[in-house]
Amino acid sequence: MNLAAAQAIALTPEWPAPASVRAAFTLRSGGVSTAPYDTLNLGAQVGDDADRVRENRARVCEWLQLPAEPAWLEQVHGTEVLEVGAASPRRAGPADAVVARERGAVAVIQVADCLPVLFASTDGAVVAAAHAGWRGLAAGVLESTVTRLGRDPARLLAWIGPGIGAAHFEVGDEVRTAFVAHDRAATQAFIPNHRKRWQCDLVQLARQRLQRIGVTGVFGGRWCTYADRSRFFSFRRDGRCGRMAALIWLA
Repeated sequence: MNLAAAQAIALTPEWPAPASVRAAFTLRSGGVSTAPYDTLNLGAQVGDDADRVRENRARVCEWLQLPAEPAWLEQVHGTEVLEVGAASPRRAGPADAVVARERGAVAVIQVADCLPVLFASTDGAVVAAAHAGWRGLAAGVLESTVTRLGRDPARLLAWIGPGIGAAHFEVGDEVRTAFVAHDRAATQAFIPNHRKRWQCDLVQLARQRLQRIGVTGVFGGRWCTYADRSRFFSFRRDGRCGRMAALIWLA
């Protein structure tokens, strides 16, 4: 696949990761699924036709030249972190983050508003992917992932992929309380609205969490899934919809 075609179906993280690290975030176009999953839906548990999902996943494997099919997680908005190898089963979990140290192992998580966060060690020896919706983020999924990576946090890079932006993510007091109880600085990520609720900035919360544990090399975080219908699925915008994937592996 040429560069232009690859860019049409996936974002490539812009970060100073080592040459051995490969990563991508799939967009919603280029697949075979029909509305409301049109077209590159990679989620097998959202109501789409199973054969179409298998074809979409096969296309991603081919287009991105993956060394193997990813280990697709059963995600539950928690903090469990799995480690996968080249010979791991193609279905895994329940878990919301995955670590890979072997060449040939592909870490992947699925999203449609929740934040995807990819990690790579600066020595290019280990990578990870984490699914950070507000529940998992508040419970510590990023911290759990960094612990499992087993590297000095100062020697880790993190890339925050597309997620719902603060302008479109309205939450109640319980969400704000969950974060502020952990860190008073989290108040900066919540803006009151005229409905006496809060606009929540998940990217800012993720950056705060990462910086608090010593991960200072943080990149990305500039895309809103809700605002860009042509490129991204959004559960909050559409309800029934497909899922995109954030993938990372060692070449």
